[in-house]
Amino acid sequence: MRRSLLVLLTGAALACGSAFVSAQLAVPEIAFDSAPDLLKFPDNIHPGEAAGVATNSKGDIFLYTRTGNPYLTLGTSRAVSHGGARLFQFDRTGKYIREIGQGAYGFLQAQQVRVDPQDNVWIVDQMSTQVIKFDPNGRVSMVLSRKPEAMRVPALPLDPLATGLPIVQTPPAPPGGAPGGGRGAEPPGRGGPPPAAAGGGGGGFGGRGGGLPGAGAEGESFNRPTDVAWDKAGNIYVADGYGNARIAKYEPTGKYIKSWGSRGAAPGLFNVVHGIAIDNAGNVYVADEGNRRVQVFDSNGTFKTQWLNVGTPTAICITNGPTQVAYVAHTGDPDGMEDAAIYKVGLDGKLLGKFGRAGKEVKQFNLVNSIDCRTENELLVGELGSWRVQKLTLKPAGK
Repeated sequence: MRRSLLVLLTGAALACGSAFVSAQLAVPEIAFDSAPDLLKFPDNIHPGEAAGVATNSKGDIFLYTRTGNPYLTLGTSRAVSHGGARLFQFDRTGKYIREIGQGAYGFLQAQQVRVDPQDNVWIVDQMSTQVIKFDPNGRVSMVLSRKPEAMRVPALPLDPLATGLPIVQTPPAPPGGAPGGGRGAEPPGRGGPPPAAAGGGGGGFGGRGGGLPGAGAEGESFNRPTDVAWDKAGNIYVADGYGNARIAKYEPTGKYIKSWGSRGAAPGLFNVVHGIAIDNAGNVYVADEGNRRVQVFDSNGTFKTQWLNVGTPTAICITNGPTQVAYVAHTGDPDGMEDAAIYKVGLDGKLLGKFGRAGKEVKQFNLVNSIDCRTENELLVGELGSWRVQKLTLKPAGK
């Protein structure tokens, strides 16, 4: 009887595994072309990691890149850090137009750039913990969160470590001992179910408030934010995603409304929020990177559903127009050289196709951190690993 049960369970497991593999193989490959040298920089300007890329209604392209010259200014009681990130604007053909916000107080570590329906340009900076809004003329018109009074370099690691991420993390030092692990300490494997809920605080810098781990403090005290989005009413949603694990919502004026989420694996909890997008109906789509899923909420933060079929999401974008689709970048290894793709997903969670693979060559993806999808079949993809923006032209079957 025991042997029969073992055989039955083994057969069931194999059947489930085969069904999963078959489902992945059944996702159609989307043919596409790539223009990897779209952006033309002046001879004296060099891009760094392409953290964020976005377009406005005219087709102009904005790149928020990790480049520049970090430096410190000595004040009366503290040292103030500057530099390390730059924001550039190009026309739709890739011709350089200008730099925006040069030397801005909050430009330290570029994380994301987005353009709202009024063509305001918003940057998200992980190290300064700020979200900064520039009007179409390039002038600062709103700032969310304050730059920390003091910052540790290098930043303290998350404590406890977030699990399931495609990055190498250095574990925090044990009490009374030397740091454990070091650069070679890998996170848990990429396969299987989402990891168990994690406890503890956010680590890093800018951590504020007590309560649940990663829930942060009410208001606009961010801890390594990652993305920003808006609903039809102009309300602002910030993915406060590395040090904290929450979504924070604000009125168009910047007044705090509410936030939801903390660190964990249950529905409504997050394990590093790496991206956020909002559809025409006001549903909020959250790239929950460490839990290897996209969670969907209503505009008040009520959990609706989750997608478990998009790998490890490191960027998300939803198209404009009456019939919307999402594009989700999957990065499954720390170097972006073994496991990567971009999925096209219906807003019901059905996989419509996928394209690309890991690597540094043209039509390959090396740590995708940003996707712009203003039109369904023409994308801009920003990569950290290859310091580039690829313009992709999709060729869906039958079109």
